[in-house]
Amino acid sequence: MGILRTNTISGIGSTDAGTVFQGVTRFDTQGYFVAPSGTTDQRNAGITTTDGTIRFNTDSQKLEFYAQSQWWEMVIDTPALGVAADTGAGARGVFGGGYTTTPTSANLNIIDYINISSTGNGLDFGDLTQIRYALISCSSNTRGLFAGGFVSAIGVVNTIDYITFSSTGNALDFGDLTVARRYGSACSSSTRGIWGGGGYAPSPQSNVLDYVTIASTGNAVTFGTLSAAKSGTAACSSSTRGIWAGGYTGPAALTNTIDFVTISTLGNAQDFGDLTQIRDTVNACSSPFRGVFGGGTTPTSVSTIDSIIIATLGNAIRFGDLSSSRSHASSCSSSTRGVFGGGGSPYPNIIEYITFTNAGNAVDFGDLQLPRGLGGACSNAHGGL
Repeated sequence: MGILRTNTISGIGSTDAGTVFQGVTRFDTQGYFVAPSGTTDQRNAGITTTDGTIRFNTDSQKLEFYAQSQWWEMVIDTPALGVAADTGAGARGVFGGGYTTTPTSANLNIIDYINISSTGNGLDFGDLTQIRYALISCSSNTRGLFAGGFVSAIGVVNTIDYITFSSTGNALDFGDLTVARRYGSACSSSTRGIWGGGGYAPSPQSNVLDYVTIASTGNAVTFGTLSAAKSGTAACSSSTRGIWAGGYTGPAALTNTIDFVTISTLGNAQDFGDLTQIRDTVNACSSPFRGVFGGGTTPTSVSTIDSIIIATLGNAIRFGDLSSSRSHASSCSSSTRGVFGGGGSPYPNIIEYITFTNAGNAVDFGDLQLPRGLGGACSNAHGGL
């Protein structure tokens, strides 16, 4: 085996392929190997990418590799659950964006986080890439995604941001939805996030389902359609099924319909059953087995919490009540707890929770940084993971 010691190699290999070392190549050092690096936009600039390519992304500050015709991020898994004394991520819930009237009316880009397995007030995580409300969120156990919404200077957007649960900091650009929309809902498994419904100009309602692979970055692609065009829906999931419930289908037309899809396949949603009330602007979260739907508008605000068993088909049953009647809240969960934060109107800062295994009313968890509603929420430990 030969030994090559040099500071510079030039003039070897084609422009496209660069220098080629054939056979087994060994880096014998007790120091380190520095991977190629650059921004997300630079990684494919004038280069033919092959499977197995590795680089450091200076935007995300993470190693990534190329396989199956797309880039994937190398991530470190975080614990699924935490306890009150945790200083790490544990079962972390995040609440992003929204709208507040305190101290004055304003759209928000702030992100709060909580440890779901304990109680307490929301803490500062960072900021979204845009100040917006009526956005839609889903997550894996490593990444949280915030998509769509309304930006005052632009209107309805198709932006997808992402954050990494195990750290704090500002959101980064992930890609775009297939359509710009707001007031929709989303669910996810450990690998795939799916957005459904919502409104976008010039149509107030959409039946579009689109999805992304959460571990990579890029634009969403078409999944199928909901049973009807609607906004103000709520979504949750197990590891295999995605659920959409309730919504607004047109002027003075609310629905209690529950749709479902199989997350690992593509196709249109099918009928699951009905909520106990016809309502929109409802919120949902789930354990691996049970989905719960809290609050909403009938058209007056309600405190109702319904539940379903996700693996079966049938109508929802009454679970309990939120502490007050409200719509436009945000919700996230661990495998044992469902958490509801904010809402409207007026916009509270309350966070409260339920325990999936015990039907009953929500109890106090703590407070968000600001009173707000119309935000998005997700977690690294929900029922789809």
